[in-house]
Amino acid sequence: MSQMEKSPPQPPRNRQHPEAPPGPRAAAEPTSRTKRAGPAVWRRDLSASVVVFLLAVPLSLGVALATGAPLQAGLVAAVAGGLVAGLLGGAPLQVTGAATGLLAVTADLVQRYGWRATCAVTVLAGLAQLALGALRAARAASAVSPAIVHGLLAGIGVTIAVGQLHVVLGGAPDGSAVDNAAALPGQLAHPHALALLIGAVTVAVLLGWGRLPGRAGRWARVLPAPLAAVLAATAVSAGTSVARVELPSWRTPELPALPDASVPALAAAVLTVTLVAGMESMLSALAVDRLAAERPGPPVRRARLNRELAGQGAANVVSGLLGGLPVSGGAMRGSANVRAGAVTRRATVLHGVWVLLCAGLLAAALEAIPLAALAALVMVVGVRMVSFAHIRHVRRHREFPVYAATLGGVVLLGVLQGVATGIAVAVFLALRRLTRTRVAVTEEPDGYRVRVSGQLTFLAVPRLTRALARVPARAEVVVELCGSFMDHAAYEALQSWSTAHRAHGGRVTLGGRPGRPAKAAGPHSCRPWTPWRQHHCTRPDPDGAAEPADSGSQLLGGVSAFQRHTAPLVREELARLARDGQRPTQLFLTCADSRLVTSMITSSGPGDLFTVRNVGNLMPPPGSDASCDSVGAAVEYAVEVLRVGSITVCGHSGCGAMGALLSGTAPEEAEPTPLARWLRHGRPSLARMQRIGRLGRGEVALGERPVSDDQERLALVNVMQQLDHLRAHPCVARRVAEGSLALHGMYFHVGEAQAYVLDEATGRFGAVRGEAVPVTA
Repeated sequence: MSQMEKSPPQPPRNRQHPEAPPGPRAAAEPTSRTKRAGPAVWRRDLSASVVVFLLAVPLSLGVALATGAPLQAGLVAAVAGGLVAGLLGGAPLQVTGAATGLLAVTADLVQRYGWRATCAVTVLAGLAQLALGALRAARAASAVSPAIVHGLLAGIGVTIAVGQLHVVLGGAPDGSAVDNAAALPGQLAHPHALALLIGAVTVAVLLGWGRLPGRAGRWARVLPAPLAAVLAATAVSAGTSVARVELPSWRTPELPALPDASVPALAAAVLTVTLVAGMESMLSALAVDRLAAERPGPPVRRARLNRELAGQGAANVVSGLLGGLPVSGGAMRGSANVRAGAVTRRATVLHGVWVLLCAGLLAAALEAIPLAALAALVMVVGVRMVSFAHIRHVRRHREFPVYAATLGGVVLLGVLQGVATGIAVAVFLALRRLTRTRVAVTEEPDGYRVRVSGQLTFLAVPRLTRALARVPARAEVVVELCGSFMDHAAYEALQSWSTAHRAHGGRVTLGGRPGRPAKAAGPHSCRPWTPWRQHHCTRPDPDGAAEPADSGSQLLGGVSAFQRHTAPLVREELARLARDGQRPTQLFLTCADSRLVTSMITSSGPGDLFTVRNVGNLMPPPGSDASCDSVGAAVEYAVEVLRVGSITVCGHSGCGAMGALLSGTAPEEAEPTPLARWLRHGRPSLARMQRIGRLGRGEVALGERPVSDDQERLALVNVMQQLDHLRAHPCVARRVAEGSLALHGMYFHVGEAQAYVLDEATGRFGAVRGEAVPVTA
């Protein structure tokens, strides 16, 4: 529920590109700053293009090997994707190449119809994508359930991994995942020792390359892990007789030929390639957009999905005509492009140029690569397509049956059949949830309670009216609506009964959602926080009695109110959390100040936030003091065990710790108190603020008003300093470098009830407005 990683509300979308997602105009058009920084942008694009080129060559060869296509077909696909999709596509930082998501489909086409027919299917699929782009159908991809998409990718990944494991063991894959799985025990009993060694070296380097410590690790990350793995495997295999890459001499490609198949079979093949490649490209474009938006620096034009789909279609047409594999945008290549610092589409176009030059000038070097290394590379790619983060996500949203059905259908039946199976299960679950409405009537000391769980549609009206008929006349009734939707028929039935019951002297109170169809105004569907005044709800007590002033009584009274009003509403959700365990998405590090209610500020609920609170929202750097291991341990647990996706450091106005640091009320003592020892960790923030003031640059600022005083300025600087301390922790630094963890700064002004979010590139805290934030997948 908590969405701290979301950007602040955006202005209306750019009218020039209606298909573009909402975002600031600066994100849709290059800024003057970007235009002025021409040479710097060129250098970043050139550097990124080399990184992506080094990643694309081994990956393209591996995909071609896994499909049974000519190995040069993977290089042709990389060139066509880089040049054609790079120039014509609508996602500037997306890198297009041989489609890993289509590996199983392409392998089946090659085996069933031959290579020239597969090229013809690629051309036809490209034409279909061009037509869909012209019809502006790209946004339809967002209507597909994420559980189906993740299940599709996982099923393809399982098929790839099982098939390529045979090659790593020295054998050859069969036609289907089921046959490969059945033959695997025999292959494991008689492996080819040298091929297995080469594959093991490749996998070990792939998995361990990004984990190298110290200076060696920093230098190693300059070289992409797939290239390092292939180089290591090639070195190990030097002087041995193992199967290696064989690139045929370049010649004019043969024209594609339609397969000898029925029209329905041909249409199914084209539809499969079109949908899977298009869906993979659209999802990758959105993922790359998100990565680009999170990094500091000049804004980048956001993806225009319809243009991107048309660009993918043009690249598929060119690739098929030149004898290349089907292409799609890849999240692996695109994320590498963003992390390498690419700013414009020049990076992806240049990567295509480097692949073209490599294929023409370095063919002899490519032919030294052992096939087992490429198979191991593709096998690891397949395994990584089965993401446990995706599984946790779909389980949290109760979509795991859809995910499992899609995965199983893809593995057992095929891609198109697997997607159809997932859609059928999704429709069944939606209908089941729509019709599964429970109505319970319970008698309580002060009246009756009618609890409605599920969606209130016309199908549930007979059940609702029967339950309401059991309530005696003139009784006091509380009706709790726990669903998220009520149609007109159910609304009329409930209103008619309420009017009649009141007319006969009864009292009716509607709880839960109001008596109208529910409509979420943003990412949060929970109810707003109840207004409070002087520790009491603003609604006056009906008896006019004041609560006892005793703090213990107040606390117990609050617990009693929770058990009476809130526990019945959250018991089901808390039981699920108790059963499934906690899976928070974010770590929230804030001050222990009693005025900061994190669940209120972030509109979060149980299981959303892993919260660490201390005096001054301080994050001691590693190795600073053994007595500070508590905060470091919490961060390590959140990052390594819970695998949170973001960490937010939140400071606030009127912070007593900041006031103590400014006034110097924690001097050096022979035996300092625990509070004095703790506040030492705030001194770097104080020194940083003094340095800012002395040097006159890098001043922190609030976007809406001047900083009021030194205490507020120190609170803002402290947020930035603690983010730097966080990055010094190895587990945080590694996850940030991988791109799987984002760090955010936040400031909450208690008196204004206003949150501000840090833009680290400018040092400015911008106010978060109350407009609805668009919901993103």
